[in-house]
Amino acid sequence: MNDNSHIIKYVNQYIELTKEEEDYFSSLITNKSIKKRQYIIQPDFVAKNRSFVLDGAFRGYLMCTEGKEHTIAIAIENWWITDYNSYIFQQPATLFIEAIENSKIAQLSYDNEQKLLDKFPKFEKLFRILSQQSLASTQRRIMSNLSDSAEIRYEKFIRDYPKVVNRLPQYIIASYLGFTTEYLSKIRKKRVEA
Repeated sequence: MNDNSHIIKYVNQYIELTKEEEDYFSSLITNKSIKKRQYIIQPDFVAKNRSFVLDGAFRGYLMCTEGKEHTIAIAIENWWITDYNSYIFQQPATLFIEAIENSKIAQLSYDNEQKLLDKFPKFEKLFRILSQQSLASTQRRIMSNLSDSAEIRYEKFIRDYPKVVNRLPQYIIASYLGFTTEYLSKIRKKRVEA
């Protein structure tokens, strides 16, 4: 059996699990090592898993028709990542989910999640909380992108995600914040000079 103590500890922050619930949940999890630049989801394939990052970093991005990448999501340790539209509705993905570093993940398949929810409905609370947090975060990001300057968006990013800033390449941060790498370099230079 996999050592899932880390993800069990994480889940216990949201819902208190019995030993039986821990064992069952653990039996449904698959642990994987993912190499840097390896994809765990690609467009046109259904996202069969949601992935919990045990170690490493990922990004979710889409490629527009002009060939430009738009980073939609990032994830480091203790964060979940998938193409949620694909995963929830079991339809073809639109995002690439790529490892930014050599990483380790714990995956829960869509089918196993349904089994888990049928057997132990209390897990619905966990996924509800995670969904609510994700929705609130997405709303804050959209509002910031519509109303804040690039400089303010970057300041909020480094304030809210200090553990992420130095781990991600500049082009990913710039893409996530909605501007070019060159513009991010100018913002960083201004901050150093201030």
